[in-house]
Amino acid sequence: MSPLSRRQFLLTAGSSVAAASLLAACSSPAPQPTLSPTDTPTSTPTPTPVGPPDWAALQAQVKGTLVLPADPTYGSVKLTENPRYDDAQPLGILQASSAADVAAGLAFATKYALPLAMRAGGHNYEGWSAGGAAGSGVAPSFVISTATLTDVTLSQDQSTVQVGAGASLAQVYNTVGNAGRAIAGGSCATVGVTGLTLGGGVGVLVRAFGLACDQLTGVEIVTADGTVHETSATTGEDLFWACQGGGGGQLGIVTGLTFKTQAAPPVTTWYVEWPWSAAADVIAAWQTWAPSADNNLWSTLKLLGGETHQGDPSVSVSGTWIGDQGDLSTQIAPLMNGVSASPSTNQSFQHTYVDAMMIEAGCQNTPIAQCNTGPGWSLTREPSSGTSNIGYTTLDASGISDLLAQVTAAQNVSGMTEGGISMDALGGVVATVDPSATAFVHRKALMTVQYTATFAVGADPAPFDAYVRGFRTTMTNHWQNWAYVNYCDATVPDATTAYFGANLPRLTQLKQQYDPHTLFTQPQSF
Repeated sequence: MSPLSRRQFLLTAGSSVAAASLLAACSSPAPQPTLSPTDTPTSTPTPTPVGPPDWAALQAQVKGTLVLPADPTYGSVKLTENPRYDDAQPLGILQASSAADVAAGLAFATKYALPLAMRAGGHNYEGWSAGGAAGSGVAPSFVISTATLTDVTLSQDQSTVQVGAGASLAQVYNTVGNAGRAIAGGSCATVGVTGLTLGGGVGVLVRAFGLACDQLTGVEIVTADGTVHETSATTGEDLFWACQGGGGGQLGIVTGLTFKTQAAPPVTTWYVEWPWSAAADVIAAWQTWAPSADNNLWSTLKLLGGETHQGDPSVSVSGTWIGDQGDLSTQIAPLMNGVSASPSTNQSFQHTYVDAMMIEAGCQNTPIAQCNTGPGWSLTREPSSGTSNIGYTTLDASGISDLLAQVTAAQNVSGMTEGGISMDALGGVVATVDPSATAFVHRKALMTVQYTATFAVGADPAPFDAYVRGFRTTMTNHWQNWAYVNYCDATVPDATTAYFGANLPRLTQLKQQYDPHTLFTQPQSF
């Protein structure tokens, strides 16, 4: 049998992509001496800008590259992963080479009172990392980018891996997997590991390995006063806790992360598709089975319409299994038995860990140096809209009916390439952690839910935004207002409560402590 197509195995669960991808912070007018990670930053008055920014002085101070609008590389360097934000005109882009460069950039932004945007992977759903795109709610800004901090280095005993803040998932998987080790993360090759992890990090092995943030052992983060904190569960505990699901754009700019690894298991990928007439049965069966299945089994349920689905939309369940391949049919039997119709497709394939991760990332048989977007690389940027829910309950007949009506409506949205819903199973080891133990609060949820729409470059995004947000509004009647910070949406009511729930007060206190003058004012700062 041939491998699954990218469309069939587009496991979107961790692509996300809080692609402002930095837990951001403000700074004082100049980098300060490094303090102990447990010291409390000293509050200083908000400075008055001293005049026009002296960009030449900043370039002389840093070892990284400062890109300004007049520079020939500006047009390409300013781009993020979503072409809908290509009209952004940031004031300048600092491609930081180190934590010291980040501290210098923060001091510069404060000195001249510049609006500030942060970027690593560049996947932020609302375009906040673009530095001033139309419709993003962000003014033209000075962008501090950690995208060039891409080193991925295993420890001598391979039990941990140090990752630069700009490394993509594909880069991490390649280095770790080729050494016979593994971590769990998302399925989009170009997503930055920093943004994924800071928002929690749902991925394709999440029920067996935990969230990406659960695998953290250390975070290097530059806070408002220019201090470089080396944090862990025992040093700088509050900042480390916030980095485990507190989202991007809040307390400091992350420049490096350390993850624990484990022996790489063989991974069986599987894909089952049914006729659209079976969709209601599939939803009912999946939602009661997937979150409580064996911890070694993860799955995503996708119902998708649009121009790539002529006639009826599609309904499919795909996933990963890291147990014995011969046991897979037993593991998915409750799902199969819950659907009266026979599947139109039922496939499974066994891979090494690294091959499975590359397949999910859309980079099968692609050299890692080309597993990216842009000139000379193999992947293509595509405009998209997205939003989310967190599902704590199963849907009743009314909820299933509403969901199916919304997917069917995608067939009537002119210009939509593909749109619909992905429901990604939680449970497993994620649910064994207390919701207050990390900033990621949704430990007891059954699933994360993502509403998406893709469309052509240059198309007006308004009808596609209206589709995904209308879908969310309908389903919020069944799942309440909970949402996933990595799939940020500026229109979510009371968004910080939706993202962080009972952990919001602690995050707010840390914001007041580490960003007392609120230099970082992305639209959904807590």
